[in-house]
Amino acid sequence: MGISELRQGGFGRRGPGTRLPTDPLGRDLVRRGVISDADATLADLVQRRCDTSLDRILMAEGLAHEDDLLAAHARRIAGRRLDAGALAAMDPVDTGLDPRLLLKHGAVVLRDGDGQPRIISDGSEPLGALRAALPADLAAANRLVAPRAAIQDRVAMLHRDALRDMAAARPPESESCRTWDTQTGTRLRATAAALVVIVALCIAFPVAIFGALALWAVLTLVVAAALKTAAFLAAAGEARAAPPPLPDTPLPRVSILVPLFRETEIAHALVARLSRLTYPKCLLDVILVLEEEDRLTQATLATIDLPPWIRPVVVPDGQPRTKPRAMNYALDFCQGEIIGIFDAEDAPEPDQITQVARRFQTAPRDLACLQGVLDYYNPRQNWLARCFTIEYATWFRTIMPGMARLGLALPLGGTTLYIRRDVLEDLGGWDAHNVTEDADLGFRLARHGWRTGMIATVTGEEANCRAWPWVKQRSRWLKGYMTTYLVHMRAPRQLYAQLGPRQFWGFQAHFVSAVSQVLLAPVLWSFWLVLLGLPHPLDPVLARGTMGAIGVLFLTVEAINMCIHAQAVSGPRHRHLIPWVPTMHFYAPLAAVAAYKALYELIFKPFFWDKTAHGLSVAAAGQRRSDGGLDLAGIKLEPGHEGL
Repeated sequence: MGISELRQGGFGRRGPGTRLPTDPLGRDLVRRGVISDADATLADLVQRRCDTSLDRILMAEGLAHEDDLLAAHARRIAGRRLDAGALAAMDPVDTGLDPRLLLKHGAVVLRDGDGQPRIISDGSEPLGALRAALPADLAAANRLVAPRAAIQDRVAMLHRDALRDMAAARPPESESCRTWDTQTGTRLRATAAALVVIVALCIAFPVAIFGALALWAVLTLVVAAALKTAAFLAAAGEARAAPPPLPDTPLPRVSILVPLFRETEIAHALVARLSRLTYPKCLLDVILVLEEEDRLTQATLATIDLPPWIRPVVVPDGQPRTKPRAMNYALDFCQGEIIGIFDAEDAPEPDQITQVARRFQTAPRDLACLQGVLDYYNPRQNWLARCFTIEYATWFRTIMPGMARLGLALPLGGTTLYIRRDVLEDLGGWDAHNVTEDADLGFRLARHGWRTGMIATVTGEEANCRAWPWVKQRSRWLKGYMTTYLVHMRAPRQLYAQLGPRQFWGFQAHFVSAVSQVLLAPVLWSFWLVLLGLPHPLDPVLARGTMGAIGVLFLTVEAINMCIHAQAVSGPRHRHLIPWVPTMHFYAPLAAVAAYKALYELIFKPFFWDKTAHGLSVAAAGQRRSDGGLDLAGIKLEPGHEGL
């Protein structure tokens, strides 16, 4: 709740219950006429319910400008106020500290005109922790004040190369695929040798090789069906527990990272959607993560009067040019205790962050991550969009909640994801070289003893509704799945010890069956020949009765899948999709095409980020205003966002 809501509730009128502000900053601003004593009192009330500074409250409510607050802090510490130009003119001081620590504290140590070092911050927070980390001769330096954004820009400029390189190599090498960059020759030679062996075996023993592939395909089909059925039953049996009482503690600050790349058309709509969030704006810290080479998006944002709780951060150009590298760089600019991820075209529920914050406050400490529900807002676009929506509803509303209830590690989604900041930093952020950094992060959390939970808050996205863009997106996901499996299986015994038997075998069942099923889909399709009474390549080695039993198994699995899909879309929002559930069988071949594209890229282009095309659906949600303009807050459709 902010000051405007308190005013609407009748607070703030002078009377016996109105108190003078207790914060020295508030008293100073009242004396100088910057804010009224009533507004200062309301800000004091908000501060007791929100874990943030008075500065952020007043700026978020539009009651004070940053210049007024910097001047007040300068008076308090008897120091000078600097602007960006003055910061640029001062000489740097080697502190010996990790520059990410300076970014996190929003502070920098520079040499003043008299040759003495000065600690420069925006004055809103104490610097005890930073002083403790500084050498003794610098820890006692006097303070000056400057805008936080200007300070962070100065730190970023001074340590540009170091910060760029650290963003690309943040997690431990043992939990990253970045070492593959130095193994290209070895990888290609091994691939060529494997192809020669496979071709030779297929020529020499065609039936045996086909039989082995068919056996593996059938086994992984059974494993996948068993895992899906277990998750379905677990989700269906979950009892709705009464929510725990709300804690009498201040709400935490939440930082939201929104990676953007070539998003010139959607900036206004994005700001409008974020403004709908009901979480107190003084606790919101939204960072628009931009690539340095993306001048168009930077120029577009420069024309928008962003609210004080939204700010851009430009990532220095470097390799790999991926979304996780950009987020690694932007992480240290964040001020929140909880880090969330949105995509540029996302439409989150207004109370989503409030739900997340309260869940973290009432959850055990080992719950480090929350995954929201992703849904599509264009399911009526065409057949492909309908099938994609059915698939997402099944995954996020049934399978993932069921896996969580079974105690399995979860491969996370790339958006509507919230994680405790200290945990994320301890893990080393995201693997900048993994093109499904979200799924990888889910298992790195599990390996280090942290839990991920599902939360029933929904974010709308745009379903890919064209075949080739769908294949490109799915191929990136499958390549990331393959990468994640290979990285975590470098040391199977260590992985088993970290995950425990349940999560280890769940990891095997999910990843191995998911990849095997799409790669071996043509082998499975061959058994339709049996059901149609046609000859099959395995006729010489398998009795027709055995072949028929395998065919019945396939039909049983299809029936199970249809039941799970139908249940997932049985709610009021997606009930119209139930008649389309039987067509999901014809949706699967696209994944097989994507799988072979993913396998090729895993070998030849493992770090290539294939851009997802968005903005392909109709603008059904846009509303025309009376002046003929378009209501940007209602737009559901924007261009691509994922290809960083």
